[in-house]
Parts: sequence; C-alpha cells; structure tokens
Amino acid sequence: MECKIGVCQFKPELMQIEKNLAKMESLLESASADLIVLPELAASGYLFNSEEEVQNIAEDPNDGPTATLFKRLAKQHNTSYVIGFAEKAENGIYNSSMLVNPDNSIHIYSKIHLFFEEKKWFKVGDTGFKIFNAKNGVKVGMMICFDWIFPESARSLALAGAQIIAHPTNLVLPWCQQAMLTRSLENGVFAITSNRIGKEKNGNNVLNFTGMSQIVDTKGQIIHRMDKNEESVFVTEIDPLESEDKDITEFNNLFLDRRKELYRS
Repeated sequence: MECKIGVCQFKPELMQIEKNLAKMESLLESASADLIVLPELAASGYLFNSEEEVQNIAEDPNDGPTATLFKRLAKQHNTSYVIGFAEKAENGIYNSSMLVNPDNSIHIYSKIHLFFEEKKWFKVGDTGFKIFNAKNGVKVGMMICFDWIFPESARSLALAGAQIIAHPTNLVLPWCQQAMLTRSLENGVFAITSNRIGKEKNGNNVLNFTGMSQIVDTKGQIIHRMDKNEESVFVTEIDPLESEDKDITEFNNLFLDRRKELYRS
C-alpha cells in the first residue's frame, strides 16, 4: 500500500492570518502527496499577550479561514492535510488541529497537554486521542507539540490503531525531535512532526523556534529532517501497513508483551 506523506515547515507572522494562509497555499501549490502535516497554530502565530489577541485569531473549525482554505486545497490537490489552529468553541478556545480530507470531511483534535503560557489562553482539550481516516483510509492520529513529552499520548494513538502520527508543533525546547524517534520505535508507527521556524516577538516576550521538522519511520529512523531555517515542503513515499507489524523478534511483540497489571497509572 503506497502512500505519499509530507511535512511543511515555514515562518508564520503573528496574528496575520490572511498572509500566513497565502504563504501556506504558495508552499503547497506544487506538493503532490496523500497527506501533508503543517505546524501548530500555523495561521495565527503563537506568542500571545492577552485574551483579546487570542479571541481575535480564534476560528470556527468548519467554516473559518483555515478550514475554508484547506477544504479547497484538499479537493483541488486530492490531499489530506493536518494543520494547527485556534479553535473557537461555545465553551472557550482550544489549541487544536484539523484533519481535512478531499471528501470535505474535517476531524478535530484539541490539545490535551498545554505548554507554559498556553494555559493562560486555551482550555485543556477534551476530545481524547482518537484515530481518523485520511485519504484512502490511512489511519491517522493527531497530537500537538508538548503532547510529545507524555509517552501515553503516542501509545494511546498506537493502541487505537494509528498508522501515522500527525504532530503539528511550535517547538522551543531542544528535545522533541530526538524524542519522537523513540515514540515511533516504541509504538511501531510513522510520525510526522511539523515545526515552525524563526523568532517571534510580542511586546517584551520573545520565542525562538527550532525548525528541524521531520518524518520518522516505524523503527525510529529519520526518513528526512529539515534544517533550522528552511521554508519548504518535503514529500516521501511509505507503506502505512508497515505499522501493523509490532513484532520485535519472533518471541517479542510491542503490544502483546505489555504487562499492564504491573504498571502504575
């Protein structure tokens, strides 16, 4: 089963939704793939200083600017996309990601593990770790940025049947990219981590993002890792069915050898 998967890395501009969406559309114009993952909060930028700023960039998950663009691109390019956005809901705003498919379906994951000042602006996600079908029925699980540091995130997705983990990020800490090799290895899944690049400044607050977006295979090997500064899309071909093989040796299996009765929760 062949599947072309991709990762997009770029520098969003803070609170410039139309400009950021135009840049993403331009980057994706010539990218031929079945699934492409883009960064966390890709249309809005990340470093907020007030609830008003967050309110101004929050979007409806079905017909907001990001959903509107990616529904069009998904149909036009026959591609599934995963992209991070600020989700406007009845009970507040979530740091979320959407999977947008060529058939016009949209699936939402709301970030469970909020990082640093995200706790000031966003509600804790309540959707849980679920699996959704992307183009051609490929099983995709979504997690966002700081979810990486909790092994339960990727394990929950793998146990639910994920073939690919789509991982939009805005990384500032130095450890995630390397840790995701272990997440893929210990779960036998492909992982696509899409990070942003550049420096973002808002008032006296400054963050530097680490780039190095990557695609990792089911054995924890890097298929491709971008550098810290490039704005581009990388596409490669995989077989998602490789994630169905959880055997380590003829006597060992990643899931069957688990001893849940001896673990502490």
